Amino acid sequence: MAARIYKPARTAMQSGTANTKEWVLDYEPEQPRAVEPLMGWTSSGDMKQQLRLQFDSKEEAIAYCERNGIAYQIFETPPSKRQRISYSDNFAYTRRTPWTH
Repeated sequence: MAARIYKPARTAMQSGTANTKEWVLDYEPEQPRAVEPLMGWTSSGDMKQQLRLQFDSKEEAIAYCERNGIAYQIFETPPSKRQRISYSDNFAYTRRTPWTH
């Protein structure tokens, strides 16, 4: 049983940084998902896929895995460069590119 430790990315509908500051521990699936023949639902007998642990830091997540004997992989993403542009800058007199519609 292996675990993934990562920081979740922002969703497409999210402009802020909510839910991106904590580290998440997810378990790798042990059993493949199967399609139920009667209803067509996708199911799995692996209960650890439902478990998602959140930690304040990467070190806490690593300590949890080592304390419980869980093999883990760390996925680090580089910090994103976010431009802070105000709406009024679109209409500024000192704008470098001309305004077009």
